[in-house]
Amino acid sequence: MSVGSEITIDKHRHDIGSQNENMKTQVPDQALCSPVDHQEKKVEIDKERNSNISDIESDAPQTGEEPDGGYGWLVVLGAFFVQIASVMQDYYEQNYFQGVPNVVVILSFVGTLTSIFFYGACPLAQIYASIVGFRITLFTGTFLVSLGLIMAGFSTQIWHLYITQGLVFGLGAACNYVVIMGVTPQWFTKRRGFAFGIITSGSGIGGLIIPIIMNAINQSLGASWTFRIVGFLCFACDIIACCVIKENKPKPKAKKKLSQMLRWDCLKDTNVLLFMIGSDIGLFGYFIPYFFLPSYATYLGLSSSQGSSLVAVAAACNFVGRIVTGYLADAIGNINTNTLCTFITCVSCLLIWTFAYTYETLMGFSVVFGFCSGSYFALISPITTHLVGLDKFLSTVSIIRFTNVIPLFGANIASAIEGSLSSEPYFSYKMFAGVANLVATIILLVFKLRVNRNFFAKI
Repeated sequence: MSVGSEITIDKHRHDIGSQNENMKTQVPDQALCSPVDHQEKKVEIDKERNSNISDIESDAPQTGEEPDGGYGWLVVLGAFFVQIASVMQDYYEQNYFQGVPNVVVILSFVGTLTSIFFYGACPLAQIYASIVGFRITLFTGTFLVSLGLIMAGFSTQIWHLYITQGLVFGLGAACNYVVIMGVTPQWFTKRRGFAFGIITSGSGIGGLIIPIIMNAINQSLGASWTFRIVGFLCFACDIIACCVIKENKPKPKAKKKLSQMLRWDCLKDTNVLLFMIGSDIGLFGYFIPYFFLPSYATYLGLSSSQGSSLVAVAAACNFVGRIVTGYLADAIGNINTNTLCTFITCVSCLLIWTFAYTYETLMGFSVVFGFCSGSYFALISPITTHLVGLDKFLSTVSIIRFTNVIPLFGANIASAIEGSLSSEPYFSYKMFAGVANLVATIILLVFKLRVNRNFFAKI
């Protein structure tokens, strides 16, 4: 029962009690009625009072249990398909642009632009969703993602890919991301971490499936049809999401100011800042192994297929790790799990990759690193919800994801450091990834103790 309803009931009790006292004052028992009559009148007044209270209680709003699954698992399924569709490897038949100088470097910017527009457009997508609603935003994202990939198949210049696969696809992915991040928390409370672990694992399995599909199609039909078919595949996945994703308690549409749509005041919260900074620093080290493991394997004398298998195993373990991370977070706490996984990622870089000179050791590193390094992506939403609540959650997570643009240049910074040093080849990459995760672990530990000074508390 709400506080307002209790106040109303108490007021009615007071009014009825006052009427009872007035009747007693105005009509003395000895003067006008016998004891039996007085008792009958008292019983009638009590019945009337109880009847009024019952009516008020029946009209009062009842608070049900918070949702924790049910239809929400269908929402998770739809969001999972969105994550699969939103994965696009930096894959293109480089011979398609024969004669272009530095074609490998130039094409690598396509994937970078995709991530920049994806992360950078999250606040814009949040504003758009606040105006038109989640469903229209999801349909918009579906259209842009599919259009970007299909039109990439008609590209004849590299800058065409910058627009189609970079700009259009990236904006569509941002729209889809904002919707699934905004809707899913409405359906879960205790199992929120597990739900987001399943959702974000879609990008891990997508990283395994999409390249295989693209390679097979490319060999038989060529690069142009590869993009078109993958575009239609993404459209099919996103349509499933459009059919099943819906809000638990849709809010009535109302005109909002820009400051209400995008709550920059979340940056005044020290805990939010610590989580954001620690996560961004950790992401500087996240991309390094995926970029340089294959070339490091070649440097050690391993075959190109062995180098590729290291990244594939890391991606597969990332898929499993995100689900396990989400499940573990519900048991020991989201912040605890994220801090622990960041620490293990740091150890894997500093103590395993640093001394890895054989294929077996590198495979062990790929397993440990892949399993633990994706905790941020699985737990950013539950942790942000814990910090700011559902009302400010979507705006805050959009701003945090916007800052994730900065770590995308971590590989470039690491390459610049590697080129300026005369140490053992690839040693600086190992140190860069390890130290980035070490600093992130320290900041996240401070963040954890600020939220709760009890080191063993479940948070």
